[in-house]
Amino acid sequence: MTDLIAVPTNRREAITRLAAELRPGMTVALSTHVNADGDGCGSQAAFARLLGQIGVRAIVVNPTPWPEMFRWLLADDVEERSAEGAAVLATVDRLVVLDISDVKRLGGLASTVRGLPQEALVIDHHLPGEEPPGTILVSDTSACATGELVFDLAQVLGLTITTPIAQALYTALVTDTGGFRFGNTSPRCLMVAAALLQAGVNPEQMYARIYGSVPLGRVKLLRDALETLETDLAHGIAWVSIADGLLEAHGATSEDLDGIVEHPRSIAGVRLALLFRELPTGQVKISFRSMAGVNVHALAAQFGGGGHARASGALVGGSLIDVRERVLTAARRGLETGALADGRT
Repeated sequence: MTDLIAVPTNRREAITRLAAELRPGMTVALSTHVNADGDGCGSQAAFARLLGQIGVRAIVVNPTPWPEMFRWLLADDVEERSAEGAAVLATVDRLVVLDISDVKRLGGLASTVRGLPQEALVIDHHLPGEEPPGTILVSDTSACATGELVFDLAQVLGLTITTPIAQALYTALVTDTGGFRFGNTSPRCLMVAAALLQAGVNPEQMYARIYGSVPLGRVKLLRDALETLETDLAHGIAWVSIADGLLEAHGATSEDLDGIVEHPRSIAGVRLALLFRELPTGQVKISFRSMAGVNVHALAAQFGGGGHARASGALVGGSLIDVRERVLTAARRGLETGALADGRT
């Protein structure tokens, strides 16, 4: 079993290459995708503290505000200046992006990142995107979360995983695996989680912080979303829709959408679940989730999106009704023809 915790050779070599770009005295910016999730936030908070151990100052600069539900990860020792955006990127020595395989996922920071004098360094576990942020990367789709790769970096560089670092990495793992329920929960993932418990993580405390302290608005949002639930059980599809203005009506934010799509996915006979969120910009954001054997990355890619085989996303221009119909038509066709089959179990 000890072999499971050993860092795979390909990751070790990639980590060594990336670490060679980081030197004591540097200041680096850390960024992740728009509407950062637990993996993005946890990986950033952990990596920022690890960089401090090698004399590198880290500043978190995200394209959207740091989620309130993960504010506790920052404490007093992680510098977060997302509100200053591109202005901060112009002052640092290097940018490291985490949990991103395509520069477009940096939203409003994407154009600035494209114009930086040096390409970004990348730590990520997604399938390759159309426009990678950089070529010096630690990337492995077999990792259960980007946090697993940050854990490996600490091992390779001989850094100390303190309790705050362990809590941040555990947040990354537990959120991206759905509480260790999804198919990306590998034996190694659980071994890493065990190591984080040894480093001071209290699972019950972590549950209370991540899942047991949600605002009332999130529960009301879930209630209203489930009222829109529709199914096509002949094809094994279920979906919910969030109309423009619904989040504001409940005082909710985009982070309060996290987990809603899991409810239609949990219905017996459903192989593909979707969440459609209407935006005031005339676009619709789509979250794709699937069960074993259905590759939603292939479906999301048809609409300019991407992600994982079981979890992907896309942003599509058009009205909610129009986009929903186009995506459902493509989903039915893909399921009928086998174009969405990936053969995984």
